[in-house]
Amino acid sequence: MRNYISEIIGTFFLVFAGCGAMVVDTYSGGALGHVGIAMTWGLIVMVIIYTIGDVSGAHLNPAVTIAFWFAKRFKGKDVLPYIIAQSIGAFLASFTLKVMFPLDETLGASLPSGSWEQSFIMEVILTFLLMYVILNVSSGAKEKGIMAGTAIGATVGLEAMFAGPVCGASMNPIRSIAPAVVSGHTEYLWAYIVATILGASLAVLICKFTRKEQCCNGDC
Repeated sequence: MRNYISEIIGTFFLVFAGCGAMVVDTYSGGALGHVGIAMTWGLIVMVIIYTIGDVSGAHLNPAVTIAFWFAKRFKGKDVLPYIIAQSIGAFLASFTLKVMFPLDETLGASLPSGSWEQSFIMEVILTFLLMYVILNVSSGAKEKGIMAGTAIGATVGLEAMFAGPVCGASMNPIRSIAPAVVSGHTEYLWAYIVATILGASLAVLICKFTRKEQCCNGDC
């Protein structure tokens, strides 16, 4: 139960801060800017990992949880409870933003700036890199070492920095699902769900060949 509560809290603040930065930027007429939004995403991930990484692993992301299970580093019985906990946190954050900023149209939802195909490919690649980094700086399904949070947070910030204007740099299905459902912008939601899970799963497959022991704890 401690793990589930930690995932609720962690995912709440991930969506509240990350999507909130996007909402505040619109509300304030661009006070944060794209760089500020990207930094917010990277920093909140880093902060949450250092806060609850040793408790629940700070997955904050169904794609990460599924990928850890795929890599045989996470128990199957815990996958659904983790995803439910992450969903609760994300939806609570989106509803909170809706109450605070009722006139905002998207609440930070992930939307492609071009074609959905472009964003789909981008999200697969982005989530692949994020998961590949996570697999290499974690032990089991938890981050290891003092620099794990920095490495993962920097990856999120980097990817949000250069890919955000193209696809929103989701890398996380529940981060896309919650604001999309609450705001009503679900037209491209399926692409963000499929692409992020696919990208994370591909990272596990590649990691098995490049760093077998580190990525699979010798179990695969």
